[in-house]
Amino acid sequence: MDKLVLIDGNSIAFRAFYALPLLTNSAGTYTNAVYGFTMMLMKVLEEERPTHMLVAFDAGKTTFRHKDYQEYKGKREKTPDELSEQIPLIKEVLDAFGIHHFELEGYEADDIIGTLAREADQKGIPVTIVSGDKDLLQLVTDGVQVLLTRKGVTETEKYDVQGVKDRYGLEPKQVIDLKGLMGDTSDNIPGIPGVGEKTALKLLHQFGTVENVLDHLADLPGKKLKERVAEHQEQARVSKELATIYCEVPMEISIQDISYTPFDPERVAPLFKRLEFKTLLEKVQADGPEAPEELEAIRYHIVTAEDQDEWEPLLKQDCLALFVELTEENYHKAEVIGMALSDGKEYLYIPLETAMQWESLQKWLADERQEKIVYDVKRTRVALKRRGLEFKGYVFDLLLASYLTNPSESGHELADIVERKLDGSLPADEKVYGKGAKRRQLEGEELAEHLARKTSAMIRLYPVLEEELKEAELDELFYDLELPVADVLARMEWHGVKVDRERLKALGEELQQQLDELTDKIYDLAGTEFNINSPKQLGEILFDKLGLPVLKKTKTGYSTSADVLERLAPQHEIVEQILHYRQVGKLISTYVEGLLKEIYPETGKIHTRFNQTITATGRLSSTDPNLQNIPIRLEEGRRIRQVFVPSEKGWYILAADYSQIELRVLAHLSKDENLMAAFRKDMDIHTKTAMDVFGVSEDEVTPLMRRQAKAVNFGIVYGISDYGLSQNLNIPRKEAAAFIERYFESYPGVKRYMDETVQQAKKQGYVTTMLNRRRYLPDINSRNFNRRSFAERTAMNTPIQGTAADIIKKAMVRMDEVLREEGLKARMLLQVHDELIFEAPEEELATLSRLVQQVMEEPVELSVPLKVDVNTGETWYEAK
Repeated sequence: MDKLVLIDGNSIAFRAFYALPLLTNSAGTYTNAVYGFTMMLMKVLEEERPTHMLVAFDAGKTTFRHKDYQEYKGKREKTPDELSEQIPLIKEVLDAFGIHHFELEGYEADDIIGTLAREADQKGIPVTIVSGDKDLLQLVTDGVQVLLTRKGVTETEKYDVQGVKDRYGLEPKQVIDLKGLMGDTSDNIPGIPGVGEKTALKLLHQFGTVENVLDHLADLPGKKLKERVAEHQEQARVSKELATIYCEVPMEISIQDISYTPFDPERVAPLFKRLEFKTLLEKVQADGPEAPEELEAIRYHIVTAEDQDEWEPLLKQDCLALFVELTEENYHKAEVIGMALSDGKEYLYIPLETAMQWESLQKWLADERQEKIVYDVKRTRVALKRRGLEFKGYVFDLLLASYLTNPSESGHELADIVERKLDGSLPADEKVYGKGAKRRQLEGEELAEHLARKTSAMIRLYPVLEEELKEAELDELFYDLELPVADVLARMEWHGVKVDRERLKALGEELQQQLDELTDKIYDLAGTEFNINSPKQLGEILFDKLGLPVLKKTKTGYSTSADVLERLAPQHEIVEQILHYRQVGKLISTYVEGLLKEIYPETGKIHTRFNQTITATGRLSSTDPNLQNIPIRLEEGRRIRQVFVPSEKGWYILAADYSQIELRVLAHLSKDENLMAAFRKDMDIHTKTAMDVFGVSEDEVTPLMRRQAKAVNFGIVYGISDYGLSQNLNIPRKEAAAFIERYFESYPGVKRYMDETVQQAKKQGYVTTMLNRRRYLPDINSRNFNRRSFAERTAMNTPIQGTAADIIKKAMVRMDEVLREEGLKARMLLQVHDELIFEAPEEELATLSRLVQQVMEEPVELSVPLKVDVNTGETWYEAK
């Protein structure tokens, strides 16, 4: 049986846009309205199963209604650019689904829908209209129903003739009379002033139509109502006309032209991949007539010791893709299962036992002249080294390349990259292997096929990503910095950092004793024992028993969050003790117990994993464990560093720390004369800022002034607002605003640089560092204030923080080279933000100190000097 579905395109797009948060894909394209619209579209297709379908759009601002009433829709705000940009994409989605869409100058989408609905109804074809506009209820008949959107995007309420009667007590055709009397502010239809829905319904229940109401003025209840209706009779008639949907639009299309057949998933999938609609992509592939295979059938061969010789010619090819498969994510603990090789024609799976016997393969892995494409070179190198296999000659890392082309993208797994960059798809490891305790190991043919698919994707991704790097002028950063940094990090991770287990245990016992003492003190102050770690019990003690003011509540009771406790601290001694208790407890659980678990029994060291592809600014992070987060503010936390020691007797720790590198980068980028002069004279920059902002001499700068100036200096780097500064310094917002204003008066070049950077970002959609690292800012022109403000702060900060990250990376690469060139035994162990940690024998300390300072101060040429503080000691703590 035939069935027609008509969708009000503008209405559904508008609702989707405001129902969902602003979303963008990795290319910076807004997609939230497209996503919401597509969700609704797929729901309608599934539930209504139409044989004919059309989506109607408004063609422009001016329609025939504007000629009758110029103010029609005059109060509507301009459609946000973020939504306007998505309408063409919505039409692209409709094309992919094979759904007709139509618009006509001079008419609204409602009129197109009304015309087609009437035609279908007259032919006995059932019609379903989908919209968020109640005006369309006037079209309801025994053969036409309306689905009105309710909450969110896809929740709807069905209206047939009885449904309209139940809702309004009116026939569907009376909806226009209702609008004639009460008007519609969204369309700027005036109606009769002072007549709302309740009054309008009473009048229509009694008189039926606008015309009858006007013909019975004398019978209207109340003097004021009579006067209003009498005064605005013509306005009521015009309002009814404006609300009436025109059902005789002269269109060149009819019902037979808009037939619909179920969509082809293969047409939809490429668009969903480009838009990065992962969930919807999975749904169309699963719901299609037959879900297509993720990749075409692929021929592969499992190499054995018996037939390995026949594959020797493959190892002589110019460039091969290599993927090493492991038993788990942490490659320091994982076992190598096997490896896959491909030239794009042949696909080999080499089990570990074969690889360990195949001498030619091992030589190929270690040969610098043999070019290899890999995914995550650091992982590959460390994993192979654990099996005693050297790995050299890698020329391209797909992980690093994907990250550089868009560092803000959240997913850089191989399957994610394939989904974004290629027409095919690749099963994600999580789907293939499972996750956590449910993870399984593949074997034999199943494993060989999965790895063959990976290397096939790698071969195809290589030219795509290589071209993207060139187009964005990121190839130099990739080849000269990020690839070498991966090599350096692999060596650092492999060596690891020694931890004195006994000293760590002793520190834990000491902290536990301190925690016990704090517990007793808190019990005394509370007058009772309770579970200090229970927010519920703690809240009862603080707010019910001790009567402290309630500052915030949660769904389950009183809030005892850190910010609440800090505000309550001056009011009762117990609060300060609780805050201290939490700090000590965190040191025990996170750092003492946490680090003890991470010590490798074979080496007595911690082998962290440095992440190159996590932060959008280019800074490194670390996991398993996070050694960049060792506490430094409180002495108790700093003492954790006492357990990090040299790995050999007679050796020492050397720590080299950049002094205020981000502020020095800011001075260079902004070319502010005052800021540059301060660094060139080697002044204390925070004291200098306090002098300028407070208008005092150096001798008159108090510790409080310097602390406030320091907060402003570093806050400016992060684009801090007056509100943010007021919170940081616990001062009134007005005072913070004045502080920032005086800062910019003292450093006008900084203000000019920040403004110019934001304006440039608005034009090109991204910002860059000195070494051309790029970060896209999809929200930089957003109409949403919060999103735009965050993007503007990001635009200010990224060139500074990113350049600082690039500088220390360059220093790491050069320092790694220098250690080998000079034949030193010293090793680079850690990178912690602006600090490099080394270990070295005592006899090398003087040479190492000189070389480290020299190398770290000269990686790039700035208009102000880079300054590095070098310290040594028997532990990391002593080297600070």
